[in-house]
Amino acid sequence: MFQQDSVSSTESPDILSLPPFVEVQGVINIRHIGGYSVDPFITKINTIFRSGELNNITDSGKEQLVALGVKHIFDLRSPGEIASYKSATPVIEGVTVSHVPASLQGFDPVSLVSRLESFQTDVVDVSDFHFLVLSVVSTLALQTFVTLYDEILTIASSSFGTIFRHIVDKPDEPCLVHCTAGKDRTGVFFALLLMVLGVSDEDIAKDYALTTAGLAPVMPILFERFKKQPAYAKNPVGAMNMGSSKPECMLATLNMIRKKHGGAEEYLKRNTSLKDEDFDILRTVFITAP
Repeated sequence: MFQQDSVSSTESPDILSLPPFVEVQGVINIRHIGGYSVDPFITKINTIFRSGELNNITDSGKEQLVALGVKHIFDLRSPGEIASYKSATPVIEGVTVSHVPASLQGFDPVSLVSRLESFQTDVVDVSDFHFLVLSVVSTLALQTFVTLYDEILTIASSSFGTIFRHIVDKPDEPCLVHCTAGKDRTGVFFALLLMVLGVSDEDIAKDYALTTAGLAPVMPILFERFKKQPAYAKNPVGAMNMGSSKPECMLATLNMIRKKHGGAEEYLKRNTSLKDEDFDILRTVFITAP
């Protein structure tokens, strides 16, 4: 459970003013991953941040980001995605921006709408998800996200490896990881990191679900983008599912990571340069006393 004086439900209208959210004007869905229990310790606050795109960051927002200590930004979006949305990250003095694209056709938000449409008639085996309350989210949408997130694990392994290597080698250099909405590619990366740190599945799923509140103020703007695609009009339910971040989807994804990839550490050892000693460094650096 989160250890700070934070909200317990993403339904609260005040959630964006409470930890783990931070204020950076013009940046959507931005928060740190500190304060989660790793009994008897917690994950360290204000060391690693996650967000959506930064193209609308204001001058005040730049000052706020620098004040948080952020030295490095990792952008998981593809060049085509950035060009299409005219959403390049502006220059922020004292902050390095690294592009680590983890996006082929099918992983940016607009393409996800088309993918959800293609899953509408699929037959789904939900035997692995028996522990979930499936009435909260359809089994079809659940399997769709698990499949997508598994493919992201394959496509993004090099990008994830670059980011993990940075935070292992430069743990005193706070960084921010983002994609367009800060939900799918970013969500999978942070699921792996929190698993390595020993955070409970419940809290990892809660962290993922915070994106619902993080995106709420800008969801109408994001959907304006999607509406330009025929798939949106044909499949509005799929589009809404695409924009959701229900904890059940992340719980099923964590189960998939363990069952198919042997867990987060095994996945990272197979697909990146990380070794056992690197995981020890991560836990030493990013876990602290409450």
